Amino acid sequence: MNDSLNIAIAQIAPVWLNKLATIQKIETAIEEAATQGADLVCFGETLLPGYPFWLESTGGARFNDPEQKQIFAHYLREAVSVQSGDLESICQLAREHQIAVYLGCAERAGDRGGHTIYCSLLYIDKDGVVQSVHRKLMPTYEERLVWGTGDGHGLQVHSLNNFVVGGLNCWENWMPLARSALYAQGENLHVAVWPGNTNNTIDLTRHIALENRMYVLSVSGLMRKEDIAIDVPQHAMITQNADELLGDGGSCIAAPDGSWIVEPIVGREAVVTATIGLDKVRQERQNFDPSGHYSRPDVFELTVNRQRQSVVKLKD
Repeated sequence: MNDSLNIAIAQIAPVWLNKLATIQKIETAIEEAATQGADLVCFGETLLPGYPFWLESTGGARFNDPEQKQIFAHYLREAVSVQSGDLESICQLAREHQIAVYLGCAERAGDRGGHTIYCSLLYIDKDGVVQSVHRKLMPTYEERLVWGTGDGHGLQVHSLNNFVVGGLNCWENWMPLARSALYAQGENLHVAVWPGNTNNTIDLTRHIALENRMYVLSVSGLMRKEDIAIDVPQHAMITQNADELLGDGGSCIAAPDGSWIVEPIVGREAVVTATIGLDKVRQERQNFDPSGHYSRPDVFELTVNRQRQSVVKLKD
């Protein structure tokens, strides 16, 4: 029985709002993780093609503003369409190297008309097949200006060797019921993806690890002012008030007892691997298992709607 798994953090900066160039960086990171023997490699929230960092520095809430419309149109054009095959080269690479991938994408959803963007977390298995697309349940604060509200369809876990892996986007990881939905499906390796700030990962990563007595991999992007390319629409307006470091990373891995396996990585790009063992989960579940012997289904019951939201049902 192979109870070990080699997992990789890929903390990289996007070629911001450039889908094809960012895919190339992602492919390079996958190759590096595969060289290090990783079974799974993970990337940050909407790394492809980038998190909407412009909103905070440009007055993104100005209604019907032509400059905001121009930036959004560019973001929409560069967003990922799974149905159109935008991820084909990444899937092929996963298949060639027999490595699974968790990837944060700004998804242009064809099943919702094709002009709304969702913050989505995709799981690609070792055979290069997209097994789940989880659309963020509730965008946070200004994110609601550019992302639609997701659904429960992607609240799924996946078998990976002898592990059961699941994942959530950013502040979804603060949602107790979203976490519980994954715990109850047997999750023992949790992937939390973030746009890139240590203050998000340093406490919650260890909390989730202790709450479900499992491994937690938090992976963040990195974003520097210099990563805002000159050809991005409204470049001058975006950079005028932008901080030099918009996202400092903070990717890390915690063990089921809450100890650090990889402490937060700050301010640099890196592909870092670690080997984890399932027996540590078994040991820590001895005294606490929130979906098992420490649950009370006669008192508490959680219902999860995993239907994909749709605005039309077409009948022949």
